[in-house]
Amino acid sequence: MKSASKFEKFAARSWNLLNEGKPFTPIFTVGTMVLFHLGDLGNTAGITEFLLALLTVLPLFIMYFVYDFPLFLRNYLWIPLVVFIIAWPELNINLLLFAAGLYFFFTVFFWGTFYYHLRIGTSWLNFTRFWKLVLKNSDSTSGNAQEQLPKVFLLLSVWELSFTALAGGASVPLLDIVLFYGFVLLFAFILHKYLFDWKPKAYEGYTKDEGPKVPDNCLSDKVIVIVIDGMRKERFYEANTPFLDQLKENGTEYLNMETVYPARTVVCFSSMFTGTYPFEHGIKSNMVYKLGVNTETIFDSLRKVGKRGRLLGIAHLVDAMGSDVETVTAVMHKDKADTNMLARARKIIDEQDPDLFIVQMIGTDQVGHSRGVLYDDYIEKIEEADALIKEFVHWLEAEGKMENTTLVVCADHGQADGIGGHGHLDEGERFVPFFMHGPHIARGIKVQEKHSLVSLAPTISYLMGAPYPSSSRGKVLMDAIKAEKDES
Repeated sequence: MKSASKFEKFAARSWNLLNEGKPFTPIFTVGTMVLFHLGDLGNTAGITEFLLALLTVLPLFIMYFVYDFPLFLRNYLWIPLVVFIIAWPELNINLLLFAAGLYFFFTVFFWGTFYYHLRIGTSWLNFTRFWKLVLKNSDSTSGNAQEQLPKVFLLLSVWELSFTALAGGASVPLLDIVLFYGFVLLFAFILHKYLFDWKPKAYEGYTKDEGPKVPDNCLSDKVIVIVIDGMRKERFYEANTPFLDQLKENGTEYLNMETVYPARTVVCFSSMFTGTYPFEHGIKSNMVYKLGVNTETIFDSLRKVGKRGRLLGIAHLVDAMGSDVETVTAVMHKDKADTNMLARARKIIDEQDPDLFIVQMIGTDQVGHSRGVLYDDYIEKIEEADALIKEFVHWLEAEGKMENTTLVVCADHGQADGIGGHGHLDEGERFVPFFMHGPHIARGIKVQEKHSLVSLAPTISYLMGAPYPSSSRGKVLMDAIKAEKDES
């Protein structure tokens, strides 16, 4: 199985410019305006007026970059647009219709059909479902029509107002626009201060200060973590997963394991394996502006005691974890992705025999994004993951790799309705499947208390006799751990 090439890593980072909502909004708005006015930009005067008009709309670009308007807050985005229309009723309807058409072409046909067909083999008819997913999607990505359209319409309308005035030799109503911006800024600030109140509460102290002392002798020789990317909890419970059910019934299951905010894959993995939050490790979205986390990772902790960990995943995890990641190409058919991933996992264990091994299974997440989470396609991927994990664990047992090994199975985040959105913790995203199994793990325990995925790194440290990552804030999952080894 191929590793992700340098080009694929570059392409993955570039694609996030169009996937993440914050960079997409200005890129799409500027591109739309340029295409619409291409005929007006044939001379120096037209280009100058176009750029001067852009300067008048820059404050609004900045405001919409700072304020996401996620989840239900997007419903309020139409209010500034309505106020603008009342103040300046002469809208360029053709421009807005052009923008809407271009937006749905990009999301439904280019992204939802063409891109997914080339990358994971989705049907050429995927657009017949994808348009409904774009209309329902709630997270702040480019595929959130109810957030992106009112933002883009207002940005284009303000830009068009200034450009039309300059092109006609009139003055731009700067004072009125400034007053309007003041209203938008105050409106956004009040909404986010008083209504944006659903972020998980972070643990305040550090594990090294408040957590239990790490045992002098490690409890587990090895720890294997299988992350089923994007597995929505209640859909997992609905699926027929006999092997995973057996693991969680004969181990310890955390019934209220909470992901981090924002629930993006690179953010979640960074938090899971540093033990802390985005404000500390520095990875705040899949769009990584500065490579590498700012804190120690579990891999750094293991190196201090002469042990080695490896993470197997797709290209963008390198942005956070660097050389501790073995990459695989994400350009593969959705029905082969997890099979190939676990084949590569066997090869790494054969050749490197790491003490900690983490593997990211991506098939469920891919199908959730391309086909939606409320359809049978998604359930089928979860059931496929169950069968593949069974084969993988049985292989580990046959190779003698499970004798004193703790196995953790979890998701990094769930997925909401629409295009399997995740980030701002809509229904289906916040709480994830999480269970542990092994000779030092209590059997048949169901933990009701709410915990956070930041607990994974310090729990691994405790099991493997390594110091806690220096910035870890997670609580060690002591409900699951027992000192006596279960020989049964």
